[in-house]
Parts: sequence; C-alpha cells; structure tokens
Amino acid sequence: MQIASGDIPSRKAYEDELVLAFYDLEPQAPEHILIIPKDHIASPAEITADNSALVAHIFEVAAQLAKEKNWQNGFRVVTNSGKDGGQTVPHLHFHLLAGRAMGWPPG
Repeated sequence: MQIASGDIPSRKAYEDELVLAFYDLEPQAPEHILIIPKDHIASPAEITADNSALVAHIFEVAAQLAKEKNWQNGFRVVTNSGKDGGQTVPHLHFHLLAGRAMGWPPG
C-alpha cells in the first residue's frame, strides 16, 4: 500500500483512480511491470463478486499497456497466492512480463 499511496517512490507505467502500474525493481524479464489495485485486497484468494470488477479492470490495463508498448509477440500476466504460491507481498498484484519467450512450466 505504501507504493500506491506514494510513500515509496516508483517509476510509474500507468495510474488511474483504481490502479497503479509501475516497473518492478527486480525485473524477471526485459519488461516487468507490476499492476496493483489502490484498494487493499490481500491476495487472489480474497477476490469476490464485490471486487472482481476491479480485477477485470487490471486486465484491461494490462492489455492497454501491452498495446502501447507494442508487445506483438506476446506477454504474460502472473499473480501468486499464499506462501506456497510464491506470494511475498500481502497485497494483490499482477506481474506483466514481456520482452522474451516465456517457458512452461514457469518454475
């Protein structure tokens, strides 16, 4: 939440009244942007009918950024849930990755 509130500086890629997208400080691909809701949702496990429109908006933002950045060869959107899922920050966030071929399974 400190990044969304501006308490921790970030290099913004996009911002509106609902979400903030910023460049990851430890990129895992040549292009790595995090997209977070400004309202607190702890993890994907807390997505409900009441907040799912916000999640849909995040995917709209991801598509918009991909178009603006001309990622014609593709991109990946990733979110982690819980310790075993690799979630290290207790705030819902989506990784938008591009700039290289992505392998499967991811690791």
